[in-house]
Amino acid sequence: MTYQETLDFLYDRLPAFQKQGNAAIKVDLKNIKALAEHLGHPEKQFKSIHVAGTNGKGSSSHMLASILQESGLKTGLYTSPHLKDFRERFRTNGEMPSEQFVIDFVQQNAALFESIQPSFFEVTVAMAFSWFAEEKVDVAVIEVGLGGRLDSTNIILPELSLITNIGYDHTEILGEELAQIAFEKAGIIKHGVPVVISEYHEETAPVFQRQAAEKEAEIYFARDLVNIQRESEELSMTKYLVSVNSGQKSWTQMADLMGNYQENNIRGVIAAIQILQKQKHWNISDKALQKGIANTVSNTKLKGRWQILSHSPLVVADTGHNAEAFVYLKQRLLKYAEGQLHFILAFTKDKTWREILGTLPKGANYYFANYNSPRSEATEIILEFAKNNSIKNVALFADVNEALAVAKTRAREEDFIYVGGSTYFVAEINDL
Repeated sequence: MTYQETLDFLYDRLPAFQKQGNAAIKVDLKNIKALAEHLGHPEKQFKSIHVAGTNGKGSSSHMLASILQESGLKTGLYTSPHLKDFRERFRTNGEMPSEQFVIDFVQQNAALFESIQPSFFEVTVAMAFSWFAEEKVDVAVIEVGLGGRLDSTNIILPELSLITNIGYDHTEILGEELAQIAFEKAGIIKHGVPVVISEYHEETAPVFQRQAAEKEAEIYFARDLVNIQRESEELSMTKYLVSVNSGQKSWTQMADLMGNYQENNIRGVIAAIQILQKQKHWNISDKALQKGIANTVSNTKLKGRWQILSHSPLVVADTGHNAEAFVYLKQRLLKYAEGQLHFILAFTKDKTWREILGTLPKGANYYFANYNSPRSEATEIILEFAKNNSIKNVALFADVNEALAVAKTRAREEDFIYVGGSTYFVAEINDL
């Protein structure tokens, strides 16, 4: 079996959220527990940090992994989805496993897969945990896929849990109210394991406090531990002034993960490191903390987060894909748009894309396209909505690369081209 044949097996034989949406999601932990038992419980062979949230969990996971790498720890990182290569989902110190590891894992466990019929995500999690155990990582940062309580990653017993923020995403699965969504995210809180909440919200804070109390877990709201203020911002680097309440320390912090929303993520990450330093006695120096945040993209090989593809005109790709992400995004776009705005967008059928379009400037140029999945919303439906909401400068394209090529010919040097709306859409950019 070749690597491509192995991937075809994973995508074609196993239910995958990218293709099937909610139908691919298993609503219990039965399969992942069976996989873990068969594999000798790899999740118990390394320390871990568990990260959940609506927005920011991916960025926070990468920052934590980068900090731990800078501390000299052999660090695993599990995130999803991938952009270009399936193996991006699990890395060790920024490096992907070999193609042969993926082939061998699938071949060795194919009979079990046929027996219990796990989802694509369940197999991926089991594969990642096996890789981290085989690599003998010191610690792995594990990003929740969806929700938390019933997510396949939730078989770990972490050293610390981090919940970034709560927003209206996957409401058809997690609930229509913020408190309901928070309950699902709070499912990663474990007995006696400290939990950090990156953002305080009056509606969700009681949910987290109640769950923490039931689990006898100490809970910390990052705003009580860390103060952070944006000082200046360049196109690819932001400077913050950070002060930590404990010890009265302060410093200037550079960050290469861009976006207004990163301020809350950084606050949560620094608070998490404070807990690991003081309660768990992890040897993480302030220098490692600062270098880790400043060099997250290069340390973890992160792609698709405010990624600059070219200049004159400026072309940026970003995987933010829900309404909350676009509120922050709009502020940043308007800051750097000296000329006209060009939006190249595709949306998933079950996302709140109508709300997203409603937040964007109506006078901008819009290029709607599809990505390669049955879940990609039809451009004709998006076009009809756009016209009914006074969005007039619209064109339809077959895919992101065709749309991008046309946008570059139409844009002037001072214009701004943005590509986004779906992680899977961004992944199909040829030059990413």
